[in-house]
Amino acid sequence: MAIQIPTRLLDGAVLAFLKHEDLYGYALTQNVQKVFDISESTIYPVLRRLKKNNYLTTHDEPFQGRNRRYYHITEDGLALLATIQDEWQDFNNKVDQVLGEEND
Repeated sequence: MAIQIPTRLLDGAVLAFLKHEDLYGYALTQNVQKVFDISESTIYPVLRRLKKNNYLTTHDEPFQGRNRRYYHITEDGLALLATIQDEWQDFNNKVDQVLGEEND
């Protein structure tokens, strides 16, 4: 896909995955990569920023002698996700008006 995913939508994708379950960074990256063509290094700056802004919290769990850092969506994160979903619906409706079939 030639269209790059905007930061706001990437934030929404990360929050949407975390709404369903806590995930560690690599698992989250794998989930997002199933939908969007992103590099492995793309998600970690997003996670750091979302955590810094209190949209996520973290907790570590041991796994095979190492710790995995799991990310958990906060109430503020859920509110941000709802806002992004509303913004996306509005934007999507406008794009459909311009590029949709009704313009044939």
